[in-house]
Amino acid sequence: MKKLSPFKYSHSLCGIGLCAAAAAFVGGCASMPPPTEQMAVSKAAVTGASSAGGNEFAPIPLRAAIEKMAAAEQAMMREDYLRAQRLAEQAQVDAQLAAVTARAAKAQKAASALQEGNRVLREEIDRNVQ
Repeated sequence: MKKLSPFKYSHSLCGIGLCAAAAAFVGGCASMPPPTEQMAVSKAAVTGASSAGGNEFAPIPLRAAIEKMAAAEQAMMREDYLRAQRLAEQAQVDAQLAAVTARAAKAQKAASALQEGNRVLREEIDRNVQ
């Protein structure tokens, strides 16, 4: 009876295992569904950032969000769903940054206006007291 070397048997199993893993990986990537929900959420975030004053108070992150959203839409048309999802997520984060920055700038502007109003009122009170 002929004995098989355990190393040859192990080596061929390893090759089969690697091929199966590669096929599963490629198959898993190819079957990713379109990220339509993420695209919608990201578009809404970009619209919200623009409405919050992103053009005036946070133009750089808003522009980045718009550009990434456009790239995500291009990736969707090419059916590169993984790239589309990643770009849409990045666009959402950039849009959120733009919205928060714009709201903070508006709040700072309002606070400055209130402080100026208080200063004027104090001056008026001081004049009337004297």
